[in-house]
Amino acid sequence: MDFTEIGERGVVLLGCGKMGGAMLSGWIESGLPPAAVTVLDPEPSDWLAGTGVRLNADLPARPAITLIAVKPQMMGDALPALRGLTDTLYVSVAAGTPIAAFEAAFGTDARIVRAMPNTPAAIGRGITAIIGNANATGADLDMAEALLDAVGEVVRLDAEEQMDAVTGLSGSGPAYVFHMIEAMTEAGTAQGLGRELALRLARATVAGAGALAMTGEEPSQLRIDVTSPNGTTQAGLDVLMAELPDLMARTVGAAADRSRELGA
Repeated sequence: MDFTEIGERGVVLLGCGKMGGAMLSGWIESGLPPAAVTVLDPEPSDWLAGTGVRLNADLPARPAITLIAVKPQMMGDALPALRGLTDTLYVSVAAGTPIAAFEAAFGTDARIVRAMPNTPAAIGRGITAIIGNANATGADLDMAEALLDAVGEVVRLDAEEQMDAVTGLSGSGPAYVFHMIEAMTEAGTAQGLGRELALRLARATVAGAGALAMTGEEPSQLRIDVTSPNGTTQAGLDVLMAELPDLMARTVGAAADRSRELGA
């Protein structure tokens, strides 16, 4: 993306934890001048201080985008700092905080995009779902998508209600995969492997399978391709497939339900 227009008006980043930092890093690597970004963070890291951004400085009057990347429980204290802004697109990456909360804070005429990224954004391999409010134009969504593209894929939702399911699936999903690696490692050690070897095998297996899944082939076909009838993989799948679909449905459902509770 050409960041010229955005750079001229400036970008405000409220909060620079792991997610905000990942996005900032992606923007800078994609060509956004650090001096075009104003970051508000009460406890800036050494990394942030060394990026060249405007740190805890006066805000531009009408920044192109204001990205809100603080935790939901900090919203009440953090949002008042943004109320003097005009003609900006607010983009929130805060889990469980609905668009209505930002309309209440900034006015019903505010242009707002709600986004749900996930932690692989830290290495540019995230996926982010976005939805705008009634005031957000197609150009606004394009601009938000262009900035979020810097840290991975972007998908657009049809309705805000879908955001809870996104949170349960892709937002929380990396933790499920990490736990699977833990479980595979322990299973390997139980079969006689040393822990370091089992961990190396589990990590590489999940990473390689994930890369293969991104080729576009249906996951079901990839599973069939690696499964010989009455072979070792089939023996393992007979156990896993008896339990995993229901377990995963309950896992994603529990996370989505919690997202709905936070939004309420």
